Amino acid sequence: MNVGVDNQVTWPIEEKLVKFDRYTLVLLPKTKDNVQSVHMDLTANRLNPREAMTVINRFLSIMAWCDDSFAIAEGGWSGNPVPVPVPRRDLAFTTVYNYVFDRKLPASEDGMRALALYREARNAQQNEFVSYAVLNFYKIIEIRNHGKETVRKWFRQNFEALRQEKAATDDIKRFLDLCDREPPEKYIHDSCRIAVAHAGKRSKSDPDDANEIVRLHTAARVMHSLARKFISDEFAVSDLMYSGD
Repeated sequence: MNVGVDNQVTWPIEEKLVKFDRYTLVLLPKTKDNVQSVHMDLTANRLNPREAMTVINRFLSIMAWCDDSFAIAEGGWSGNPVPVPVPRRDLAFTTVYNYVFDRKLPASEDGMRALALYREARNAQQNEFVSYAVLNFYKIIEIRNHGKETVRKWFRQNFEALRQEKAATDDIKRFLDLCDREPPEKYIHDSCRIAVAHAGKRSKSDPDDANEIVRLHTAARVMHSLARKFISDEFAVSDLMYSGD
């Protein structure tokens, strides 16, 4: 298992074998072309990929606590017989020769706040802070839907429209599998919003657990679509850079 890490915690300057509880990890340093990385032999540690990812997250949580700084697992892959350095991320983005931009600020403060929350949610989603992404997508809907039952009603009505529009997509299928027999609007409130916003007896969400991370990413992708629908419908915000709005 090879996992890249964005961090400012203490890290070895050269390859290092580390014992963490009953597990053995290999740490590789940052170089010109590669990020800091953690590696685990799945066979030697008797783990599957999700179990190994959970152990790596636990290790990074200990390091974040010890150094009081950040440590973000950026994802990775498995299948190599030896540790393989993780290349630095060079994410693609859209560039054009004729850059046409014609936009104004949204007409209402609520519209501006919705876009601010949307950007934070997408930033969190991209940088593996999926709990925060789920919470911010939910907060967007709360801007004009106050109270648990009102929010649930909005999700019920609009999820049904989304399901009809994207019924064949993997995201919808996986999300409905998560819901099992629970209504989607109840699942979003109880198992997503409550789970990530609180840590009481009704919330057992563990952001180190790889299975929980997968669950929240699945929910976040559906909530992302619903948040875009809300902003478009409620505030008539165009998604064209040159709309003149």
